[in-house]
Order: sequence, then structure tokens, then C-alpha cells
Amino acid sequence: MRIRARLLLAAFVVAAASLLLAAVLSAWSVQRQLLVQIESELVAQTRLVAELVAVQPPNPSLTALDSQADALGDQLGARVTFVAPDGRVVADSAEDGESLQSLENHAARPEIEIARREGIGVSRRFSTTTRQDLLYVAVPGGHPSVGFVRLALPLTAVDEQVASVLGATAVGLFTALGGAFVLAWIASAAMSRRVRAIAAVAERYSAGDLSPPLHDYGRDEIGAVARALDGSVQELGRRLRELSSARALSDAIMSSMEEGVLVVDSKGHIRVANDAVRGMLGIDGSPVDRHYLELLRHPEISRQVGHVLEQGTADPFEVALNTDPPRVFLVSIARLDLDTDTRGGAVVVIHDVTTHRRSEQVREDFVANVSHELRTPLTAIRGAVEALADVDADDPSNGARFRAMIDRNTARMERLVSDLLRLVRLDAGQETLDIASCSLASLFRGVQIELSPLLGSSNQTLDTAVSGPDTALVDPVKLHDVVKNLVENALHYSPKDSTIELRAARSDGRLVLTVSDRGPGIPEADLPRVFERLYRVEQSRARNPGGTGLGLAIVKHLVGLQQGTVDAANRHGGGAVFTVSLPQKPPGTDRRPS
Repeated sequence: MRIRARLLLAAFVVAAASLLLAAVLSAWSVQRQLLVQIESELVAQTRLVAELVAVQPPNPSLTALDSQADALGDQLGARVTFVAPDGRVVADSAEDGESLQSLENHAARPEIEIARREGIGVSRRFSTTTRQDLLYVAVPGGHPSVGFVRLALPLTAVDEQVASVLGATAVGLFTALGGAFVLAWIASAAMSRRVRAIAAVAERYSAGDLSPPLHDYGRDEIGAVARALDGSVQELGRRLRELSSARALSDAIMSSMEEGVLVVDSKGHIRVANDAVRGMLGIDGSPVDRHYLELLRHPEISRQVGHVLEQGTADPFEVALNTDPPRVFLVSIARLDLDTDTRGGAVVVIHDVTTHRRSEQVREDFVANVSHELRTPLTAIRGAVEALADVDADDPSNGARFRAMIDRNTARMERLVSDLLRLVRLDAGQETLDIASCSLASLFRGVQIELSPLLGSSNQTLDTAVSGPDTALVDPVKLHDVVKNLVENALHYSPKDSTIELRAARSDGRLVLTVSDRGPGIPEADLPRVFERLYRVEQSRARNPGGTGLGLAIVKHLVGLQQGTVDAANRHGGGAVFTVSLPQKPPGTDRRPS
């Protein structure tokens, strides 16, 4: 049945029952007036007794309660019963002693149930205890030991007065009332259950639990509306899950990007910013909802963002920030439609190209330096060859001088090519370590002997010293090359009659080697680049030292192969100092005797 039909039927039944009741009210007027009066008085008396009980001590004895019930029963002329909250009878004016203990639990008595629900319960029925027709009134006791106070009054006299009048109509009246009550109860209970079920689902949805309900809503209009609303909620939940998944994926992508990303809305406020852009621009705190002019301190970036917001287009451009160290960024700005606003927004992508630009500069310098280093000996060789063609056969000394020049420059080119090939092998990882116990004093003597011609040509001396243990666990061959290249570099840039200091010491479990000279030192701007291949400061290039310009680059690779570090600095009082730090036992290697 549709809800409309049920409501019409319920209204018809109520109307019919009302007419029936109106027809019999005249016959029952005597009984009803009497019953109403008795019930009203009994209700007042019950409430009065409940108030008296409520002021009793918290834990009275059962004997005291029963005595009080007996006294009140005698005064009121009614049966007084005290019922505990769990339904036990704790006092009764009609029962004492063992008979009181044997009384049934009154929790299921109609008047008790009604009083528990509505605050006052009235019931009329036959008492099996007193064998009389009684009117019962029950109210909450308001006492820890007395949950309900019930008064009962015999109605025998009233029944005898109206029995003749109500005999025929009583059955029909109670039947009509019972039927109307049952119909109303069933209809209201069913409707109430459905409404409560729909409300419970709605509350669960509002709490964020969008799982579909397990029960059916029914086939009527309420069920159709509930199903439509439930379908809308499920579709909304599905879209929310998709949006949440897409947002999580977007956040994961943004957080893993090396490029900095800013999303600016049409009003210039930042909507999205990843961690990379915060580090690049030095943004403290959350940039979201802040204006881009507050965060983008570079005027060109701010100008281009404003241009895109106004015009919608912009070409990628590079900006340099005067940070420490300086950094170069490639900035791309594109229009982004965020909402219905016709001006749209902009997405700013910032890529740190500092390393790339530095690599390009190193490559350009390397090509220029290789060209310079090769062109110089080749020019000398070509000039010597041309001179040999014109040499006078009667003057053999000129031929010997030009051949010596060719030999010297050819050897220089061979050293350059040899060093380049070694750097290629080091880059490719083709050189392996051969760790052994090495005497540092012996290694220093070997380097001194090998460089003795160069030392003697400029009247320079090499002062060596080893502090602490003489032996170290290193690759002797590669450490020899490291020390040789550093000492040779110092010899090239030190004045004549000067001393090169070569020292070895231990610090924090590491071997520390230092090579110090008395040369002009290294400009601060060139210190970070001295280990680049073929890189030379302008003043050293002008002096045209005899090295290939690759020695320090080879030193850096050989030290790094042994998991060490090498640094260059200016020496206090003039000159440069190179420091090599090596672990005594590099990880991943096994010690073996030398």
C-alpha cells in the first residue's frame, strides 16, 4: 500500500472509532466521571507518596520501607507498593515477611512499564494477590532503593453501580479501542522504523562513512526518494574518491619534482606550491593564499607573471639570483584556466640550471684550454720544421737547436695526451685500487728523487716530514702520483730558491697530506675551479708553466678513487696549500701486506 492509502485508512479508522466512542460515551458517563475522579485522586496520592519516599535516607532497610508502606496504606485506604528499579518488590502494605519475598518481579507490570516510559502509569486489572479489580497508578520513586511507587484501589463498588449500563457496550467499546490502538500502533511503528533507518543512514553519510546501506528502503514514495538521495550520495562519494586519488597523485608528483612549481590564480594569489620552489626561492612558511609579489622577489619573474595573467603568453627566460653561491634558473610561465574567471591563472615552473650552466662553462673552458695547450707546441713544432728546411748545412748547431725544440714540444704533447687518456680511464672506472701498507717516508723520498732534475733547475728544495706512524694503508702507486703531481704543481708556481713543504699527519683516524709553496697563491674566485681540467688562472697561464694543466684534475680523481678529499686554499703569509685527506682503511677494501 502507498503511504497515502495507509494514511486515509488510518484516518477512517480513527474517525469510525471516534464516532463509536461518542455513541457510547453517554452510557458510560457515570462510570467515566467516577473513574476520572478516582484516578485523579489516586494519581495525586501516588505522587505525594513518591515525594515522601524521595526524601528518605539513601540506604533504608527493607523493614523500614515496608513499615512506611503499611502506614501509608492505612492512612490512604489503598494498597501501597514500593518497587525497586529492577522490578523487585521491596515493600507492600498488603504483604509482609516471606509472602513479600515471594511476590513476582513487577518490572513487566503495565503500570510500571508505562511509568518508565511516560513518567506516570495507570492500569486497571484484576489482582491475583487480593482477588479484586484494582486501579493501579505508578510513578517514579526518585530514590536509589525505590524505583517506582505504586498505589492500587479496589473498584468493586463502581463496577456494581454501572455493570447494568455497560454490560452490552463494554465488549464493543474495548474491541473498537483495541483495534484502533493496534492499527495506529502498527502504522506508526512501521513508519517510525523506516524514518529512523533513513535518518541513521543520513547521519552516517554526514560523518563521512559513504558505504551503501544494506537494507531496502521500500517500494513507496518514501523509498523512491530515499533511493534517489542515496544514489546521489554514492555518486558524490565516487567522485570525491576520484578527486582524492587524483589529488594524492598530484601531490606525490609535485613533491618528487626537482623543478619548482607555483600555481597562481587570476587575483595573483598562490594556490599550489611544491617543496622544491620553496627551497629555490627561500620561502618561509606556507605560500598558499599569499600574493606572488610578496614571494617572487625577482622583478623579471614578477613582471612575466603579471604579463601572463594579463596577456596569457610569455617565453621562457633565465634569471640569476645573487645567492651564495649564485644560482641560475630557467623560468617558464604558462596560462592556466582555474575557474570560470575569464582572466584565468598562471603556472610557474622554475628549473635550476646552475649545474648545467656551470658544466657548459667548464666544457667551453676545456675546449679553449685544449686548443691553447695543443696549439702552442704545434706552432713551435711547425716553426722548427720550417726553420729546419732553411737551415744552413754549414751550421749544424741551428739544426740541433730546432730538433731539440721539436723533441721538447712533442714530449709535451705526449704528456698532454697521456694525461687526457688517464683521465678518460678514471672517468670510466677502469683503474682499480691496490691497497697495501706503504711507508710514507719512502714514498716521499721516491717523489723527491723523481723530481730532483726539476728541483735542481730552479734551485728549489723539498722539505718532507711525517708525524705519527710512518706506514699507511693506501694504494702506493696512486698516492705516489698524487704527491708527485701536487709537488710538481707547487714547483711550477713557486719562485726560485724557495722551499716546498710536504707533510703527513694523522687526524681523526685519517691520513692527512699537505703540500705548501711560497708562490703567488690562488685568487679566491679561482679556488673552486683549480681542479678542473686544463683550467689555469690568467696570471699562471701568462707564465706558461711546463705542466699539462691536467695534474690537479688527475689528483682529484685519484683521491676520490680512494674515498678521500682534496682541497686548495691560500697559505697564510703567501703561497698555496693543498690538503689531501684519506681514510686509513677505505671501506670495501681488504688489507694485505706490502
